[in-house]
Amino acid sequence: MREKERGRADRGLRPQHALGRSPHDRGGGAPQQHNETHTTEPEPRRHDRAARSETSTDKKPARELVGELTRGFAELAVELPDDDHDGPIGWDGYGDARAAAGARTGERESVLCGTGRVGDTEAVLLAFEFGFLGGSVGRRTGLLIEAAFRHAVAHRLPIVSLIATGGSRMQEGTAALSQLHRMARASATTREAGIPQLAVLRDPTTGGGWATIGAGADVTLALGGAQVGFAGSRVRDDGDTHAYTAEGQFETGHVDRVLAHGDLPAALRRWLALLTTSTSEPAEPPGALGRRELPETGWDAVERARAPERPRAEEYLDAYFDWREDISGDRRGGVDDGVRCGFGRRGGRTIGYAAQCGTATTPAGYRTAARLVRLADRLGIPVLTLVDTPGAANDPAAERAGIGAAIAELFEAIAAAATPVTTLVIGEGGSGGALAFAAPGRTWITADGYLSVIGPEAATAILKRERDDAPAIADQLRLRPQDLVELGIAEGVVEPD
Repeated sequence: MREKERGRADRGLRPQHALGRSPHDRGGGAPQQHNETHTTEPEPRRHDRAARSETSTDKKPARELVGELTRGFAELAVELPDDDHDGPIGWDGYGDARAAAGARTGERESVLCGTGRVGDTEAVLLAFEFGFLGGSVGRRTGLLIEAAFRHAVAHRLPIVSLIATGGSRMQEGTAALSQLHRMARASATTREAGIPQLAVLRDPTTGGGWATIGAGADVTLALGGAQVGFAGSRVRDDGDTHAYTAEGQFETGHVDRVLAHGDLPAALRRWLALLTTSTSEPAEPPGALGRRELPETGWDAVERARAPERPRAEEYLDAYFDWREDISGDRRGGVDDGVRCGFGRRGGRTIGYAAQCGTATTPAGYRTAARLVRLADRLGIPVLTLVDTPGAANDPAAERAGIGAAIAELFEAIAAAATPVTTLVIGEGGSGGALAFAAPGRTWITADGYLSVIGPEAATAILKRERDDAPAIADQLRLRPQDLVELGIAEGVVEPD
């Protein structure tokens, strides 16, 4: 597949493309944890088992998986304290269960931490071993994870978390639960240091592992068919099981992409390459893909921007980048399919992008764009924004979802960004809903675009004029590309390359 085609095909798999799953290997030894408070083996879920091989990525032992994803993996040398045989709360039989898990898996704890090269990028990896007490998090697990994040910060290496866990280890009580504070602090320190964090959600990813280094990662990838959710299968109400899947989390804006198992190695290589290339140079505006001649009247500009045959954001992104990867969702339960955000490679550089696709932008669209700008700013990556919207969504649902606060969030993200943001208006520029995507002092426009304080038709309503007066009002609004340059709003009108 060509790189530019891959950028489109590699977006998260929608539910109809979800891969089935088979139950975990049961094996012998101690019971395994599958939720925040239980350590029993999860019940098999009914899916198309033929769709996944017996050696699918989420079933492989952690050491085998890491060996397939990296070259030259070296485990971190972390000294761990000797616990009492039956742990901090004296859980009867816990010491024997832990010893059996170690003998069965060959691991000393439920997570394996080390460094290795993923493609051309050196990274810190931590991989949960589900065969060790269900990948549960105990005190020693928390210490290993903290050491991995500390190593990433000290050596300026990105960190990849390969998660398969049921949550906190019940047999250690609140001493285990409190490790979530340790993990959250390690993640926050890494974020403040400008180190990229990627999470891969394997089956299952539940409890505190999801609620800290899973959901808290900069980019979150999930394997198709994986169970993903805070509540494990044995502690939640029966009902909507789809909400607790990788696909369900993708649909509600909490996962960036759902991967087929065989696509994980390439996806990690691409993402690590993108997120570890910083530059202070601003992105150059794309060349125009549409007309060269300027519109004669304001109404001409409006009709040209609304023409269905005009080039849209997808065409501009595909022409601009050699290849790219989308992020998805606002991490607050929303996805706007009319906004494209992500990172792309152009001439050896990484550039972030946030692009309106011609529809009314919803709160989720503004929040996703703000998320992209903040992440790019933290990693030192320049941003390109494309403006094309008739305006912000103004229906009751958008108001209830906080459209005003969402627009304010994007305005603030761009205003506060130290990384350069470049804007190109490629179509409609309807009021503040469009301006929120624009960078002051670095905005260009195509001959197919316009930017206006309000749409001409809405202006007629406010002025209590006839709708037929819209063309004349469009002229009065001075919304043409050449008007915007003359007014100092746009730096110039871009021409075709």
